[in-house]
Amino acid sequence: MKLNYIDSGAEFDFGRTSGDYARFRDIYPASMYENLIRFGIGHAGQRILDLGSGTAILPLNMADTGARFVAADISENQIALGRQLAAERGIDSIEFRVCPAEDTGYADNSFDAVTAVQCFPYFDAEKAADEIRRVLKPRGLFCKIIMDWKPFEDAVIAEMEALVKKHNPAWNGCGFDRYRYSFPAWAEDRFEIETIHSYNAVIEFTRESWLGRVKSCRGVGASLSAEKVAAFEREYRPMLERHDEPLMLKHQIHIEIYRSTKE
Repeated sequence: MKLNYIDSGAEFDFGRTSGDYARFRDIYPASMYENLIRFGIGHAGQRILDLGSGTAILPLNMADTGARFVAADISENQIALGRQLAAERGIDSIEFRVCPAEDTGYADNSFDAVTAVQCFPYFDAEKAADEIRRVLKPRGLFCKIIMDWKPFEDAVIAEMEALVKKHNPAWNGCGFDRYRYSFPAWAEDRFEIETIHSYNAVIEFTRESWLGRVKSCRGVGASLSAEKVAAFEREYRPMLERHDEPLMLKHQIHIEIYRSTKE
């Protein structure tokens, strides 16, 4: 995938990180899932489409809610790993589909809710919004979630970002400051905002799990060659040894719930 507004148009593919992604990206705290349920996402009987699902992290963690999930992603590798994880956990209620967010192939009015976790910037926003509204039932919900690490408040994260930039100067998935919401253009004439909830969370990592999390990010495993990923790891491991475990790293979680204006 190439997008001119991401990493100066450099190519990236999260499918290349699927092994690390499956092992190290299931990091969202219980509070996030509890909030989703509180805001109407993940109730028994709902049919929910999770776009950009990767290795199906959200569906796997919410499978016991009684909602029926579809995990959809453009990467065959990611979906294959998601399907494998579901089998290992004995979860057979998740449907898997390889498709772009802009063209899912589902019929009109197929879902009670659509979710997109940490992925919406990779979609064609206008086309994806049209598709989400189309597959949602009238007055259905679209939930967009972002979890940002906080380099200006956490020295471990700032150190990591500087090293990734050293190895991949084009990477722009860094330097996140406090989140400021404004109603997006893609939602106009399609959705109305129902809930905005942003809160701080401290996420616990071992040195190994944090290294895996970083290697699975766009700036490292999804875009660098295997040789360059190995060089990054060789340099980062001794830096991490200077930090005590567990690493308690500062993040901010943003949950936006939109309701379709379709009657």
